[in-house]
Amino acid sequence: MDSPSCKQKSLPIAYLTRKEQISCSHCLHSPFLNEHENATIYGKCNNPWGHGHNYTVEVTVRGPIDPKTGMILNLTDLKDVMQKVVIKKMDHKNIDKQVDYFKAKTSTTENIAVYIFEELKKYMSNPKLLYEVKVHETDKNVMYFRGEYE
Repeated sequence: MDSPSCKQKSLPIAYLTRKEQISCSHCLHSPFLNEHENATIYGKCNNPWGHGHNYTVEVTVRGPIDPKTGMILNLTDLKDVMQKVVIKKMDHKNIDKQVDYFKAKTSTTENIAVYIFEELKKYMSNPKLLYEVKVHETDKNVMYFRGEYE
């Protein structure tokens, strides 16, 4: 029987979140709907000239705290990845026209969260640490995506 002193201690699991703010424009319009359906479903957000938001994007990583570094992930690494994906690719852009992903997907907040999550995974040294992307469209509307698919 193992004595308590022989058992290896588990590493604590922690969550680290970093926020960035971006401003971008878009028009909610689905190619799978006709003009009337788009106008009915998306209302004023279906304006063909577009509209903009000041989004707050929160990225959370989850993992064991490394006993050597005391970190889940170096915050500088997370900052750099968010700079590549969120700031450089989306900030002050018309995302429907300037981000290839949204040429085939309606740029809803749901799809924005999925896009950011999937792009972050491409650049992270350990994508398994990525836990959640949260996109604040307004003070009242927030979308979460955790990489789950049906």
